[in-house]
Amino acid sequence: EKRRAKHSIIKNILLWTFQILVVILFAYVLVYFFGQSRTNIGQSMDVTLSGGDTVLMDTLIYQVGSPKRGDVIAFKPNGSGTGHSSIKRVIGLPGETVRIDQNGNIYINGKLLKENYGKETMLNNGRAGSDVYLGSDEYFVLGDNRNNSIDSRWSDVGNVSREDIVGKVVLRIYPFKSFGLIK
Repeated sequence: EKRRAKHSIIKNILLWTFQILVVILFAYVLVYFFGQSRTNIGQSMDVTLSGGDTVLMDTLIYQVGSPKRGDVIAFKPNGSGTGHSSIKRVIGLPGETVRIDQNGNIYINGKLLKENYGKETMLNNGRAGSDVYLGSDEYFVLGDNRNNSIDSRWSDVGNVSREDIVGKVVLRIYPFKSFGLIK
């Protein structure tokens, strides 16, 4: 009887160990093949993301689909070959014309864009003070903290090419108290 009980305990420990290893392996494969983590630097995405927040990106989604207006994306600024990427929100889509007036209103193809991502009224419309035409593979991005963001309004970033988009930011994983999906 004691031998059978001892055998059962060992069997349970091995079973639990195997299950834990499978879960760890699954999580590793999931993150490695379908996602990457990035740390948000700066305040350009406040209130959505704060400086120092670590996020998880879905790198597979745009291999089967395209970014949509409102998506928060990570991209390589100007096709940068370094590991550095920026995080911003997609505002303009391929083939559209974007303009921002003196009051900070965004117009897509001449129609006012109703959105509530911007933290405050934009004080500087940059190059979008006149029409910005997006090519067939270009996107116009803005930070949510519009007055503290280097984004598509500035030539340092400009229009973002589809090939420079790394992935869609989907989940804040750190700090733990703010863990959750990105909207």
